[in-house]
Amino acid sequence: MTQPETLPLDAMKEFGYQGIGVLAERMGIEFLELSLERCVARMPVEGNTQPVGLLHGGASVVLAESLGSTAAALHAGKDRLARGIEINATHSRAATTGWVTGVCTPVHLGRTLATHEIAIEDGEGRRVCTVRMTNILTDRR
Repeated sequence: MTQPETLPLDAMKEFGYQGIGVLAERMGIEFLELSLERCVARMPVEGNTQPVGLLHGGASVVLAESLGSTAAALHAGKDRLARGIEINATHSRAATTGWVTGVCTPVHLGRTLATHEIAIEDGEGRRVCTVRMTNILTDRR
């Protein structure tokens, strides 16, 4: 299947996905852009914080994994599955209000592995978290 430059946000239904996932929906994640070269989503800080009011590090990882998994699935194509096998996150600064935005770009797109970097920034464009995620790509059964 030849991929268009930018896919409509409901394009993942062609790949067997029914949406962005229950967890991502509960976290308030909104996808803004989907393409093989770049996937973008945002998430509200409010409702995704630690008890002291800072964006929870796990929430950043949920945003990043949602982006990385989606990007890997787009690369894999509709006859294959992408499953996360490794993720690491470096938290650089706290976010306390507004939205954070994740931009996912490929590092390596192979036949059996896809690795992406996800840069998460606050509303002022300051890096909050840097994540690297690797997915294994397998045939659907």
